[in-house]
Amino acid sequence: MENSKNSSLLPKVPDRCGHFGVYGGRYVAETLMPALAELEQAYAKARRDRSFQKEFHFFLREYVGRETPLYFAERLTEKLGGAKIYLKREDLCHTGAHKINNTMGQILLARRMGKQRIIAETGAGQHGVATATVAARFGLQCEIFMGEEDVRRQSLNVFRMKLLGAKMRIVEAGSKTLKDAMNEALRDWVTHVRSTYYLIGSVAGPHPYPMMVRDFQSVIGREARRQILQKEGRLPDFLVACVGGGSNSMGLFYPFVRDRKVKMLGVEAAGHGLRSGKHAASIQGGAVGVLHGSKSYVLQDERGQITETHSIAAGLDYPGVGPELSYLRDCGRASFAAATDREAIAAIQLLAEVEGIIPALESAHAVAAVARLAPKLAKSQIIVINLSGRGDKDMLTVGDYLGVKL
Repeated sequence: MENSKNSSLLPKVPDRCGHFGVYGGRYVAETLMPALAELEQAYAKARRDRSFQKEFHFFLREYVGRETPLYFAERLTEKLGGAKIYLKREDLCHTGAHKINNTMGQILLARRMGKQRIIAETGAGQHGVATATVAARFGLQCEIFMGEEDVRRQSLNVFRMKLLGAKMRIVEAGSKTLKDAMNEALRDWVTHVRSTYYLIGSVAGPHPYPMMVRDFQSVIGREARRQILQKEGRLPDFLVACVGGGSNSMGLFYPFVRDRKVKMLGVEAAGHGLRSGKHAASIQGGAVGVLHGSKSYVLQDERGQITETHSIAAGLDYPGVGPELSYLRDCGRASFAAATDREAIAAIQLLAEVEGIIPALESAHAVAAVARLAPKLAKSQIIVINLSGRGDKDMLTVGDYLGVKL
């Protein structure tokens, strides 16, 4: 878990071509290049425009419900014995997860660009719900691509999206999960590129999406930084967040990247175990490849074909990871661990019983890693967990795992 001694000298990324070291870039069909160039130019103008930033932060405050609390988990800290544990309560955002930070930013950008149709992919359904929510708020047509397996696992969120007026596009190809939903969304965008805005939910995909989603989500880390200084008078020793594509982890990590003493731990989905072959740990079990328009660590076979993944958490069930996380891993600035399905379920039970907070299955992976880490640290040390979502959506899945029929 050691950070690079040279991490304070890390160059500002991405570069002008969208590369984070050797990662990132644009590996897409020629028909999408003009759309990506248009998006890059629109975002470059918006991020410098004070009126856009003012509007974005107005809606984050008045509609999303920011800022979210940084909560000292006193009983969890006592239970585990060791470092003090704080929870960044993104589960308290409108719609129940961090995803709406990014969808709010991108929907405002889509309006500036004059787009009337919004498409998005979703796995756990939280990004789909957040996209449908902001599309409803601003009166835009919305279509959500979701794998058939995830529709089964996340039926509550599917109903929420429909209630919000979104059209569901059920994907029956491949593993019928997030990877396949993103494949179909990209195909749709190629066909309707002039009228459609593709609202990607993670720090993945072709440039400028990894940078743009990171920027919109970094409100998490900026708030956490200010809050921990107010509460403790210093920065934390560890930041911990689950990692699928990586939007919640980069949202927490990014404002701390140049603080070398703050260790950053991403927690991937080990599924049935890293040696089982049934997991979704792209960084720890993958190799460098190209997926969905970006170079990063990818789960693939010896021929370079994308392999099927497994995680009980639909939002982590993805065979790739954001290019910036791959870059931070290679230069030693971020470390990675993994938690199994069993450990994630145990973490949900632990946090529910001790703190009265039921986390999402995705967030529970981070809690599981902290349950291992905290007892090894001194009581003077501080951990901040990004509690990226609430667990309402997962109760059917958790019940099935525990043998309880709901």
